[in-house]
Amino acid sequence: MLRVTDIDVFYGDAQALWSVSVEVGEGEVVSVVGPNGAGKSTLVNSIAGILRPRSGSIEIDGVDITRVPTHRTCRAGVAIVPEGRRLFPAMSVRDNLDLGAYHKEARAKREETLEWVFSLFPKLADRANQVAGSMSGGEQQMAAIGRALMARPRLLLMDEPSLGLAPVIVDEVFDVIRTVCSGGVSVVLVEQNVHRALEISDRAYLLTEGRITMSGPAAELANDPTLRSLVLGV
Repeated sequence: MLRVTDIDVFYGDAQALWSVSVEVGEGEVVSVVGPNGAGKSTLVNSIAGILRPRSGSIEIDGVDITRVPTHRTCRAGVAIVPEGRRLFPAMSVRDNLDLGAYHKEARAKREETLEWVFSLFPKLADRANQVAGSMSGGEQQMAAIGRALMARPRLLLMDEPSLGLAPVIVDEVFDVIRTVCSGGVSVVLVEQNVHRALEISDRAYLLTEGRITMSGPAAELANDPTLRSLVLGV
């Protein structure tokens, strides 16, 4: 479904990713784990079209989207839940969600998708007319995920979705990830809660100093001594 092949990504003259390759199949949850500053968010933002690789390629179902405009990346079926949520705090929850239905195909099914989002996050239905900035951090994260789902993506990119959330909300978010995947949506998950990320993932990649240094089934990586020492500190 997703194939990232040998991408090099720079910030100005500073290289952040070196020949990174990642694959994600349909309906898979694939985690990208690693220490802070390893380049995980850079990878997610490159797949989303926010950053442009200097070399290498990014394909969705064999179609190269490496250098297409960001709105065409969205139309190809890619949506992102960015780190920090990035909602419009003075706008209502409903208006924030509606912004996710950006492209024509998503707009045509906006009401149907909205009902689905409300079924995943009933609290959002209760707060549909409330300004987003007045909600708790957990509720705002639900809205950020809901906004991405309004695009009806085939590939959902999630950057630190549990950051700063209470454990009960973290449980809810991870349950939704598995529910979404059961419907055929693929997920790339960047997550500081490595234990939980690997628990719900099919496969995982270890990113270290901008390079993929390990990959395999998530259950195997969870028990690998190198990953446990580097990322989990045990």
